[in-house]
Amino acid sequence: MKKYHLLAPGPTPIPPEVLQATGRPILHHRTPEFEALFGRVRAGLAELIETRGEVIVLAASGTGALEAAVVNLCSPGDEVLVVRCGKFGERWSDIARAFGVTVHAIDAPYGDTVAPERVEAALTAHPGARALFVTQSETSTGVLEDVEAYAALTRRTDTLCVVDTVSSLGVVPCPMDAWGIDVVVAGSQKGLMCPPGLAFVALNDRAWRAAEQARCPRFYWDLPTERRWQARHQGQFTPAVSLLAGLDVALGLIRAEGLPDVYRRHDRLARAARAGAEALGLALFARATPSPAVTAIVAPPGVDGEAVVRAYGLEHNITIAGGQGEMKGKLFRLAHLGWVDESDLVVGLAALERVLARLGVPVELGAAVAAAQRIFAKEG
Repeated sequence: MKKYHLLAPGPTPIPPEVLQATGRPILHHRTPEFEALFGRVRAGLAELIETRGEVIVLAASGTGALEAAVVNLCSPGDEVLVVRCGKFGERWSDIARAFGVTVHAIDAPYGDTVAPERVEAALTAHPGARALFVTQSETSTGVLEDVEAYAALTRRTDTLCVVDTVSSLGVVPCPMDAWGIDVVVAGSQKGLMCPPGLAFVALNDRAWRAAEQARCPRFYWDLPTERRWQARHQGQFTPAVSLLAGLDVALGLIRAEGLPDVYRRHDRLARAARAGAEALGLALFARATPSPAVTAIVAPPGVDGEAVVRAYGLEHNITIAGGQGEMKGKLFRLAHLGWVDESDLVVGLAALERVLARLGVPVELGAAVAAAQRIFAKEG
């Protein structure tokens, strides 16, 4: 028997307290008890996102939050800008085009990111662009985009800055109000340490004005209508009551650890993961600023990245992630976000040493673990 370890970038491990909360007797969603719960959760999310604006909670995946942002900000025929350097940046484009919105992509090769100067040039070239869509932590490549710089540029224009924080909320700072971001979207199953099924959309006043004017088709995603319901701590439709009970506990755990310490923990784990991979002679895929959420590692020459993923599962009962799209087989990804600590990463790196040795890659057993431990020991 081997213990199971989940080191993929979503879903992520769930603390026992959160799991216990989701298993409590269910509340009816039209009761004072639920209203109190919903009010706490929305206030906790606003605190985490660092906004005085309202956060709308939806029963959906993170992609549902992305679609909700598009249809509430845009009308068919609008122009938008999309920063793309991975699969999730491309998802913004796919959603926008599905609703008849014209996309101007600002692309960078996978593993890189888009320089703010290129975003500035695109804003100048397309002054009528309704929104700039950005993915802060590009999970598919392990890259962190410069959201603060992008938002500063959009504030000089009428273009809204919309940020996907699905794999960065609760992992890396993204203070919505301080950075002048118009819309933040996120989901429950990554840094927030909850099961999948909840999505969040936070809008500032500028974005709410756009939502009142947008003409893309919407019914379930009608955020102005939903806003009026949630102001009363209710949802227009049946909410994911048990997931909200778990999220209430998870937000309490984040608050108890302290947000600065949460960010420091993720940064320390990410640096240890990178050090461990490099100690085995492996190359990191991210050539730009790496994300603290996940480390993308180039598969060694002659080794299929998917074989690494399979060996983790079959031989060590550990789930990691492979490459996506054109990167499939070329890399594998070791995640370290949410309810993950030093012991989890040590297990993951020790397994990596044995997986590579089993696949015929010459490695020094203990090298990756030692490199990570040096970081942990130095920083206590």
